[in-house]
Amino acid sequence: MVICYLGIGSNLGNRRKNIKMAVEKIKALEDTKVLKVSSIIETEPEGGPVNQGKFLNAALKIKTSIPPLLLLRRLKKIEESLGRTKTVRYGPRTIDLDILFYGDKIIYHRDLTIPHPKVFNRPFVIRPLLEVL
Repeated sequence: MVICYLGIGSNLGNRRKNIKMAVEKIKALEDTKVLKVSSIIETEPEGGPVNQGKFLNAALKIKTSIPPLLLLRRLKKIEESLGRTKTVRYGPRTIDLDILFYGDKIIYHRDLTIPHPKVFNRPFVIRPLLEVL
């Protein structure tokens, strides 16, 4: 089992409910245990289309034996199940799930980079992440 940190964001629909449902679906993943959930913060969107709504953001500390690329696929399925559709880059979304760290692994894959390449440049990620470290 590996300790992982995930980022969660939502700026469409019932944002708080979207985050809570995503956490519940992550809790239901096999071979995965949610150890800690941060508080939820509200932030302005960074990048993407103008005039999109504010985001709610949180972070999770989990323990899992799911390999990184498979975990990414499972998180993408959770996003789809909660109504996420691909639109413009950094556009509005019902839910966004990111793997921030996966143990001490450094991964450069066309579908996944760990640590998340923008984690240290995003206060909306760092603030909740500090709560679950």
